[in-house]
Amino acid sequence: MVSVMILGIPKEIKAQESRVSMIPGSVMELTKRGHQVLVQRGAGEGASYDDALYQAAGAEIVETAKEVFDRATLIVKVKEPQPSEIAMLRPDHLLFTYLHLAASKPLTEGLLASGCTSIAYETIEVNRRLPLLEPMSEIAGRMSAIVGSYHLAKHRGGRGILLGGVPGVAPGRVVVLGGGTAGVNAARVATGIGADVTILEVDFERMRFLDITMDGAHTVFSNEANLAEMLPRVDLVIGAVLVPGARAPKLLNRELLRLMPKGSVFVDIAVDQGGCSETTRPTTHDNPTYEEEGVLHYCVANMPGAYSRTATQALNNVTHPWTMLIAENGLQAACKKRPDLLKGINTAGGKLTCEPVASAHELPFVEPSVAIG
Repeated sequence: MVSVMILGIPKEIKAQESRVSMIPGSVMELTKRGHQVLVQRGAGEGASYDDALYQAAGAEIVETAKEVFDRATLIVKVKEPQPSEIAMLRPDHLLFTYLHLAASKPLTEGLLASGCTSIAYETIEVNRRLPLLEPMSEIAGRMSAIVGSYHLAKHRGGRGILLGGVPGVAPGRVVVLGGGTAGVNAARVATGIGADVTILEVDFERMRFLDITMDGAHTVFSNEANLAEMLPRVDLVIGAVLVPGARAPKLLNRELLRLMPKGSVFVDIAVDQGGCSETTRPTTHDNPTYEEEGVLHYCVANMPGAYSRTATQALNNVTHPWTMLIAENGLQAACKKRPDLLKGINTAGGKLTCEPVASAHELPFVEPSVAIG
């Protein structure tokens, strides 16, 4: 066991980000094992966890993010560090958070310049699954059908379609791009509303699984021709494609977008990874939509932040065992115990250690096992 590790929980400062990286119960487990946990004042308020709960769990409340970064070795966050946070990172820091580096070369370069070791929740892979990403994909998927349905209302800029229809009126049509975790959850809610739902997917085994388990949804092989055939009759398109660690493939271009009816809605869950449309650009919960080619785009980059308490609890369920593993063993020994952790390492000592990110930005790649020694 590492003698004592100091963990830091700064308050999230990305726009409209109300989640917190650790709940008091997780803090208590760490402090009972002898570790020190620093929590910036007010870090948990957005998720309805006040400072007194963290103090009761054994944490020390500190006033500023600077104090968290100055004193802690392991920085545990929710979202990627913002510029003011990157400036506080040091080579001896371990940063554990969502990063989505393939979507941002400046962020990648900032982490490389800091020399810190950054570990991305979304690239830890276990048995071909992304267990630390899945809960947020579930929330974003379920949200996508809800926000898409809401923005189809005329007063929100949509074409005035009620997805579930009513007796005598056909339901709205939904196309989900991708049959992974986010896509399945989007389709579940959309079919639950009563919409006519089609999932586009390229993996035939996945389509067979969806055909058996997704009662009420159709599956169609994902290619441009099939998509072009569906778009003139669609009301809501949900982009839910994912290539682990890499930029999202651009499945929608302007030409395809123009096929969609005016006032239809596009929700891009893949915005964190650059988006699956050439018209995607990140938005916030304050100003979530914009119009391109007559189609209302919803591209909020931290969708689960809207349901901050649920999302915080779901995130902690999957991140805490890994946080504890690193705190108890240090990074090198943790990777020996759980080699799956190696894929989570995105930067180390100024070296880029995630191959899909290196490919996205045309930067040199070093194996993470080599970079951490």
